[in-house]
Amino acid sequence: MTRTRRIEPGAPWLETSTTEADWRSADPALLTTMLCQLNLIRAFEETVLDLAGQGLVHGPAHSSIGQEGGAVGSILGLRSSDAVNGSHRGHHQFLAKALTHVTGGVLDPTALAGEPVRDVVRRTLSEILGLAQGYCRGRGGSMHLQWFEAGALGTNAIVGGGVPLAAGNAWAQRQAGTSDITVTYFGDGAVNIGSVLETMNLAAAWQLPLCFFIENNRYAVSTTVEEATAEPRLSGRGPGFGIPSYRVDGMDPLAVHLTMADAAERMRAGGGPVVIEAEVYRFFHQNGPYPGSAFGYRSKEEEVSWRARDPLELLATRLLKRSLLTQTEVESIREQAVSLMRDVAAELTENDPEKDGSLRIRPQLWPDPSFVDVGVRGGGEELDGLPTLDPVEHDGPTETMRFVQAVAAVVGHRMDEDGRVVVMGEDIHRLGGGTNGATKGLHDAHPDRVLGTPISENAFAGLGGGMALDGRYRPIVEFMYPDFLWVAADQVFNQIGKARHMFGGANPVPLVLRTKVAIGSGYGSQHLMDPAGVFATAPGWRIAAASTPADYIGLMNTALTLDDPVLMIEHTDLYGRRGEVPAGDLGYHLPVGKAAVRRRGSEVTVLTYLSMVDVTLQAVEKTGVDAEVIDLRWLDAASLDWDTIEASVRSTNAVLIVEQGARGTSYGGWLADEIQRRFFDWLDHPVDRVTGSEASPSISKVLERAAYADVEETAAGLKRVRAGRGGEV
Repeated sequence: MTRTRRIEPGAPWLETSTTEADWRSADPALLTTMLCQLNLIRAFEETVLDLAGQGLVHGPAHSSIGQEGGAVGSILGLRSSDAVNGSHRGHHQFLAKALTHVTGGVLDPTALAGEPVRDVVRRTLSEILGLAQGYCRGRGGSMHLQWFEAGALGTNAIVGGGVPLAAGNAWAQRQAGTSDITVTYFGDGAVNIGSVLETMNLAAAWQLPLCFFIENNRYAVSTTVEEATAEPRLSGRGPGFGIPSYRVDGMDPLAVHLTMADAAERMRAGGGPVVIEAEVYRFFHQNGPYPGSAFGYRSKEEEVSWRARDPLELLATRLLKRSLLTQTEVESIREQAVSLMRDVAAELTENDPEKDGSLRIRPQLWPDPSFVDVGVRGGGEELDGLPTLDPVEHDGPTETMRFVQAVAAVVGHRMDEDGRVVVMGEDIHRLGGGTNGATKGLHDAHPDRVLGTPISENAFAGLGGGMALDGRYRPIVEFMYPDFLWVAADQVFNQIGKARHMFGGANPVPLVLRTKVAIGSGYGSQHLMDPAGVFATAPGWRIAAASTPADYIGLMNTALTLDDPVLMIEHTDLYGRRGEVPAGDLGYHLPVGKAAVRRRGSEVTVLTYLSMVDVTLQAVEKTGVDAEVIDLRWLDAASLDWDTIEASVRSTNAVLIVEQGARGTSYGGWLADEIQRRFFDWLDHPVDRVTGSEASPSISKVLERAAYADVEETAAGLKRVRAGRGGEV
């Protein structure tokens, strides 16, 4: 018979609870401050639900009533320099962190509503109501609350979406030499999401000081934990990744506090991540002022049994038992909190003159509509005064360099000059510089800032985003192939691209995402896309695409200086090509909004980028069409050289957009629409386009060639434009 041996997990999995001794020895100031915070948060949430019931909260109102004990218990012992982020149900975590920051973690139960506390609840409520006085100037609302000064990194409307960002913050804390930690809060519904599990693996592999705090409230809207997973003890995920894990009663704030204290000590000492599962219960439905029983997915009896474990009642009872407070003092805390919130709500609302007995938001508090697009990206002021050079205009000495050498050289130069630059991606630390040699020599020179990652684009893209938002580092994230962006789409588009604008428009997101177009390499439908068209329609991103080694150096330097996320697109066809670069100069910047006219002409303006610049020049030579060929360099709407494009269109009165990839995700579709909107009066006929076919390139060499555009297709496009103008084909 086969012999078996029980395998034990390498990491401990512990269930913690308080004892009578714990309650007797607990610091009275800690317990009274806990009760004060719990009451402030409860009164705040009741106010939110009341205003939502009157139609004054635009959007959801995800109440944390019932779950306050987990937030207060875990956060009250943290430093201001420790960081937290959370999910859509995050008011309690944000308030606990902000209140702890402004009070130093101590509240006077006889004078609860001092101005710092009043300011926190006023600004938080303003944000939830969408007002200009909010922490994010009204843009974030209920689900996006951020205050960096207090260590509140931002709550998140995407389930599990903030977890990779928290890992980036934790990496930055450790790399900066601090003993600070990061806590990322999420619910039972997020435990089975890829971004969470990928980040657990990455945090464990890299031993990051990150706490995965699971608020297990038993329901993902109405679906029970038992319906969603065969292992409802959710902290069991931790040992599977080698992460020490705790399970604790989240209705007991002291138990949570002691558990977090133990976990924090481990993390601060370099012990890596932890998982804490706090069993809590939301007293209301997913959203709004009604209990879950009103929707039929749980019973009234269940709700009554959990309400009997209310953390506010538990803590008040314990304080009374130790004679630390009287019943009158307990009631006073509650009254002070309710009164404070009544006053704050009155500051933000007024009687509606058009609806008798109703309230409205005070009109002067709304954001100005002109603020709508402010902060989608920065203004580029960080480039002011820096050395600029356009290789087209350079008349000094040059040296010959292969394109892929330029990639490694300029990044290496910036890493030498700037200790904030960090590079990460799959296999970039091995194979002589990754799969193409683009990071050659970087790991040898900077082993602590060249990070070979697991195959988990969702986790490491988000980790890069978290680094960027932290502000101490400037990450370069590499996707080996652009199609892999789809598995990280939430982090790329919902998080990194939207973060600056969503959280108020002020916080930089300095990140560069490198990837390569590999059309023609035989890697098939899931490796060979051109990502320009997808990113051009995504808010927040700048896009750069170099066709020469000299341009790449200038564009990368600019990308690494900008405080916006920049997609840097490369092409495998260009890697081996040689070009002239300014001799001995790897530090110049190619300005944003500067295209290159590669050929002057009068018949048609050709707009193109990457390897298609050379393809277009060959097609012009082949057809004899007198085309003006513009190498765009910058591709996003905010960075395009509209002046150069306009001058050319006014001269030629015709436009042909040339790109290599598939028609469906085409960059040219967006660009053609924009050109016709801007320059319609100067066009003699509609903008023409050269693209690949509808299908993505296939593995078959013949079918792959049929799927993308090259010299022949470009020549045909040039001839179409000439024929359309009555010229000789």
